[in-house]
Amino acid sequence: MSNPQNLQSAQILVQMMAELATLQQQQAVVYRRHLEDLQAQTEQQTRVLQNFLAQFGAAANLPHLDRLKLSSQDQRCRFCGCRMGARSPAGEGEQNSNQETVIPFQCKQEHEQAAGLVKVLPSTSDTGKRKSDLQSDPSRLQSPAKRQRLSMPGFEEAIIFSDVKSIMKVVHSRLNDQDKLSAFLKKKISDLETDKRELVGVFGKTGAGKSSLINAIIKEKNLLPSGSVNACTSVMIKVEANTRSSKYEAEIEFITKEEWRDELWSFRQFLDNNKNQEKEDDDYHDAVEKLSALYGQEWRRSFENPMDSKYFKEIPEFLQSRRKMLTYESANELSAQFVKYTRSESKQGEGDEGKKWFWPLVKCVTVRVPNNPFLQHVTLVDLPGNGDCNKSRDQMWKGIVGDCSTVWIVTEINRAASEKEAWEILESVSSLIGNGGKCQQIHFICNKSDLLDDSDDLSSADIHDRIVKRNLQAKDGVRKKFNKRSKIKKHFHDDSFRVFTVSSKEFLKGKHLSPEETEITKLQGLLQELNDCHSETINYVNGAYGILSLIQGANSRGVGDKKGRICAKLEIIMILQLDNVRKEMEKTFLAFEKCLADGVEKSKRSYGEKLKNFLYQGRNSGFCGVLKQVVENGGVYKPKKGKLINLNMKLASCLTDSIDEEFRKTFLNDSECGAFNGVIKTFSLNTDSLIEKYKNTELQLRFLKTEEEKMKAKLNRIIRKQKKKVYSSLTETIENIMEEGYCKAAEFKGEGMLYCMRETIKNHVHSKKDMFEQAKNTMLEKLHDLMENILDILEKTTKESIKCSFKTDGSLLPDVSTELDMVKKHYDQLAGTPDDEVSLTGFADWVETAEAWSQTGFPRGSAD
Repeated sequence: MSNPQNLQSAQILVQMMAELATLQQQQAVVYRRHLEDLQAQTEQQTRVLQNFLAQFGAAANLPHLDRLKLSSQDQRCRFCGCRMGARSPAGEGEQNSNQETVIPFQCKQEHEQAAGLVKVLPSTSDTGKRKSDLQSDPSRLQSPAKRQRLSMPGFEEAIIFSDVKSIMKVVHSRLNDQDKLSAFLKKKISDLETDKRELVGVFGKTGAGKSSLINAIIKEKNLLPSGSVNACTSVMIKVEANTRSSKYEAEIEFITKEEWRDELWSFRQFLDNNKNQEKEDDDYHDAVEKLSALYGQEWRRSFENPMDSKYFKEIPEFLQSRRKMLTYESANELSAQFVKYTRSESKQGEGDEGKKWFWPLVKCVTVRVPNNPFLQHVTLVDLPGNGDCNKSRDQMWKGIVGDCSTVWIVTEINRAASEKEAWEILESVSSLIGNGGKCQQIHFICNKSDLLDDSDDLSSADIHDRIVKRNLQAKDGVRKKFNKRSKIKKHFHDDSFRVFTVSSKEFLKGKHLSPEETEITKLQGLLQELNDCHSETINYVNGAYGILSLIQGANSRGVGDKKGRICAKLEIIMILQLDNVRKEMEKTFLAFEKCLADGVEKSKRSYGEKLKNFLYQGRNSGFCGVLKQVVENGGVYKPKKGKLINLNMKLASCLTDSIDEEFRKTFLNDSECGAFNGVIKTFSLNTDSLIEKYKNTELQLRFLKTEEEKMKAKLNRIIRKQKKKVYSSLTETIENIMEEGYCKAAEFKGEGMLYCMRETIKNHVHSKKDMFEQAKNTMLEKLHDLMENILDILEKTTKESIKCSFKTDGSLLPDVSTELDMVKKHYDQLAGTPDDEVSLTGFADWVETAEAWSQTGFPRGSAD
């Protein structure tokens, strides 16, 4: 039976719904104007919420429910967040009753997003085990303000978001196209909606348990394949929310036909020139593995036309340069089908010779999961450690790595501190994700924490204690190892590095550890923070509130005599604020100039030694093959195993080392801190103080304040994107200048090839030693362009907002007083969400318990 506390929480919910119904009655005034344009089907959302209501049982039969006075159809509409048109008077007959119109959510996507907020997290167990699911709810580990993402207020928030979007769509349609102010306002409304997605990059060698980890965290046990298949290290796998349908989908992107022809040519050249190659050689193994996956053993016997269409019957999309789509009802079905695009059998048995694996042709697989709260605004990306020899794969890899806001390094706990490959991956990407990227957090994940040696004779309690003790030791060891990695610490503070000891197996089975002790729930909580649904809704509502304030303020009387005086004050403030920004930028530019000048001098003194250490690190035929790969691939070579070789980065290292500390201080990845010592973040027109002095212009000044915040958020996005180009310009300039030398060196073949390649590269660098000065000038030029762009956006956007607020006639604008009142109520409601939602978390827990009972098939009250 339901306990009194949960019944009380349910009463509060129903009371809230009653108040929401009253508000929706008021909304009808607005939505009647455009009923024809806003009609849509709400059947899917209706079914979800009917099931939700069914879980109430007796608890839904409360006195507060009578206040709603809704028919069954009305209940479905109201609980879906739908707006209702004017109701026909009772007794007017069937014809009039059929004229009632329901205004649903704006699109199916919003229905599914709202449903995802209400829907209890899906079970990861095929047998319906719910106890561990309830215990592992990440909301239990969060503060009340954060728990709203998994509780009912998250659903209410989705309704608010949809309501305000609907209001703004109506306002947008009422604005004419005949004056500049209306055009300005229409653009502002269109710019309100932004799709903010956070990328989490997941790195780790094959066998580290990345797939099982991702499956456990997002509660999709059988989504990513693991076990009897070996992961392909070159294919990127994105896991994100399916916002378009309720099915499981995989979108497969191939490399081009031309790229595969080039790889085939390289394989043939390599195999022909290395017929006696030892089979343990990584490059030999790589070529054989790819050819065998796609062509079986046929390539060994006769291989005259490898591009013949008979080899691609299952994937005609590859020949047609299209993407392949797979769509299924369940994760199991999808996983069984897309595995051949990402993996190979670890051991092929009899009868498997004709089985084909298409991963050598695949660039990226995007897996879309329906109704998953952890993926609302987050994309998880399973990434290769060091890019790829294929240029298009490598370009995509660099772009994704640079855009990751969080990076997970996954390794087995038994070798966490000493695992060479994991630390090499982190070091190799540190500049790309740090100064050259957007990464704010590195999470070092020690996986498979449940594995213990010699545990057969131990009791469950002893196993638990040993696991917990070993976890603490592993965390301490990894932290000490991080403190010794100076190359990584140049880009990240200690606070940016966190260690987790994780067991996906224990999270699912709970044999020795609680869900919290597996630390899967901690990672789930971090994903919820990244989703940041509350922030998205507040940003949208704030922007809408500001726009409606300007429209209504422009229609207000009694402001005209003060407009000139306020404009003058605002313009003076703007000039002073811009001057502060400009001065701080000039300091930054001078600091960069000094650091780079030092870097140029160090580069000129040390490049000879660096070149010698690289070119003469090996004197055998093995190094000859490595150097050949380097010059053929623009100075970069990624071996199957081991560190990435990048001669361009070696030559540019003194320049990047000289600038790293200043760059990190100037362009902090932490979103709470601003670039250029926070001077952009503190840019302000001081509208709050002006509102106190000029009460009649409060609406216009409120709009300016919201525009100011939006402008700074836009600038932060621009800075995060452009700073990557500024940082990478040093290495890219070196690479461009070295290209001619690489091409000449790649032409040599046969006897004496190693000597000729060495001499060619050495002579080219000596003749181009001014390339370090060129690299410095290129970076400073890009930095200057970024600064000018920032100042230009600050000035133009602020001037335009001031002009439209106080220098433009608003006589042609519609009356939006009703809309403004409605949005203000939502604005005030959101401001109180963190406190108000505490009383409803008990109800959210009760809903999860109700679903758990429904999964068992037992009636209520049959716990015994």
